[in-house]
Amino acid sequence: MKSRWLYPFVTHILLIAALGLATAARGQQPAPANPESSPTPAKPAPAAAVKTIEIPTGTHIPLVLHNAISTKSARPGDPVYFETLFPVMIGGRVVIPVGSYVSGEVTQAKRPGRVKGRGQLMIKLTTMILPNAYMVRLNAVPGGEAGTGGGETVNNEGKIVGDSDKTSDIGMVVSTTAAGTGVGAGVGAASGNIGKGASIGAVAGAAAGLAGVLLSRGPDAELPRGTTLDAVLDHPLYLEADKVNFTSPGQASTLAGPPNREPQRYKVPF
Repeated sequence: MKSRWLYPFVTHILLIAALGLATAARGQQPAPANPESSPTPAKPAPAAAVKTIEIPTGTHIPLVLHNAISTKSARPGDPVYFETLFPVMIGGRVVIPVGSYVSGEVTQAKRPGRVKGRGQLMIKLTTMILPNAYMVRLNAVPGGEAGTGGGETVNNEGKIVGDSDKTSDIGMVVSTTAAGTGVGAGVGAASGNIGKGASIGAVAGAAAGLAGVLLSRGPDAELPRGTTLDAVLDHPLYLEADKVNFTSPGQASTLAGPPNREPQRYKVPF
C-alpha cells in the first residue's frame, strides 16, 4: 500500500526537477542578437591622396629631333621621336630632366604648290618618358623657333611651314630671259636687225623661265635629324610627386645639329 502511495509522489517530484533543469538550461542560452545594439564594423581608412606637381599651360620644353621628317615623304601617322635638351624646374626641383624622351606623330604633311603655297607639317606630341621610366600623357604642339638649318618656321598654331624660293624663281626667269636675249640678238645680227632679234629672244627667254617655274615644285618643309624646337603645353601637366625625385638635371644624347640648307625646287612630278 505504501508503494502505491509513494509512486505518484515520486513521479511528481521528478517532473518538477526536470522542469527546473530545462528552465535553467534556457536561462544559460545567449539572448538573440539585437541588430540595433550590435557594434558597427569599422570603416576602412580612406586611401591617401596622391600628391601631384603641376606644370602650367604654356610651359616650353626644349627638344631635339631624332628622326628626320620631310613633306616629300611624310604621311599622317608617321612617328616622331624627340629628346629634352633643358631641364624643367618647378618650385626649385627638377621635374623633367634633360634626356627625357618625347614621342608623337605626323598629323598633316602638305607638299608645296607649283606657283604658290609652301610645304606644311603638323605634328602632335603625345607621350613623355622620364629617365626613371615614368611615362605620362603629353598633349603638346611645336612652338618657338625651329632650328632646322633652313628657312622653316613655326606659326602660332604649331604648324611648321617650309621656306619659299622666290629668289630662285626670279633668278630662273632672269637667267633664261638674258640667255634668250643673247640668242635673239645673235639671230638678229645675222639677219641685219639686232634690236628686233633681241626683243624676240627676250620674250622667248622670259616664257621659258616662267615655264621652268610652273613645271617645278617649291621647297619641301623639312625637319632634319638634330632639329631643335619647343614643345608647348596647351593644358596643365600633372606629375606624381613621388615619381619625380630627381637629384640631377639629367644628360642628353650627343646629337649634332643640322647643317645650313638653301631652299631647293624639285621638278614636277617629284
